[in-house]
Amino acid sequence: MSLDPRVKRFLSILAAGNPPNALQTSAAERRTAFAELLTLGAAELPIGRTEDHKVPGPAGTLPVRIYTPAGASARLMPGIVYFHGGGLVAGSVATHDSIARALANSGACRVVSVDYRLAPEHPFPAALEDSLAAIRHIGANAADFGIDPARFGICGDSAGATLAAASCHALARTGGPQLALQLLLCPILDHSRMTESRREFATGYLVDQATLDHDLLHYLLPGANPADPRISPLRAEDLSGLPRTIIHTAQFDPVRDEGLEYCERLRAAGVSVSYVCHPGMIHLFYGLGQVIPYARTAFVEIGAQIREALA
Repeated sequence: MSLDPRVKRFLSILAAGNPPNALQTSAAERRTAFAELLTLGAAELPIGRTEDHKVPGPAGTLPVRIYTPAGASARLMPGIVYFHGGGLVAGSVATHDSIARALANSGACRVVSVDYRLAPEHPFPAALEDSLAAIRHIGANAADFGIDPARFGICGDSAGATLAAASCHALARTGGPQLALQLLLCPILDHSRMTESRREFATGYLVDQATLDHDLLHYLLPGANPADPRISPLRAEDLSGLPRTIIHTAQFDPVRDEGLEYCERLRAAGVSVSYVCHPGMIHLFYGLGQVIPYARTAFVEIGAQIREALA
């Protein structure tokens, strides 16, 4: 199947803007451009309510936003902790508000979106430490967040999925709240090598390889090993004992192949896993609902999977 025509038109409009070389872009410029891109998310979805709170982190409190789906009546319901994308140098609870709303409504669950620390001001492993602290605190106090601890999972998109996958692996090895689900949307899972999809879609498909390189350069301190499983979860030697996993990738996404390989390795390790590759789509398509209407279709499927996994 070829690139979706609406996606192709969107990419042509972006290309006409002649964006600067990603490797020559500062972190501040990256954040501004990324925030502007995410204004193309779906129009604000009506939702039951949102509440802004703070949770303890390793270097101070972490802002979180709790999303309660429309029509919710139960005091305790399924819930997921969500980590936004942005290469670990950009993005926030605010930029990914439409995605969190869609997850809550479609999945009929509470969503707790976490504002973790960003690089380069806070390089690796700050974001991962924040993620683990947030999951542990919310899991240990699930009822205070209106979440049933027996129906508790985590989710991340893009680089947020890196954090979700690395956190899930760490919790399985060191102890922590029992997770019923990890949901990974267009996950970045291996910075240590070039896959076929990274080569094939290196330029012209929204997220260029230069952008991935730029973000990694800002995220890692000199001497850090990109193959470290905390940075590239696909490189973990042992993937057994992880919770049920749902992975969504896009056909024209540079990081597509690592999502598929992660699925295959999880299955070989005995983990219950589901995999969906969305035809004709690009990285982050689910967050660009104003220009890619298929995002709504995808969330119908994603929501059904969340509801089934956290039933």
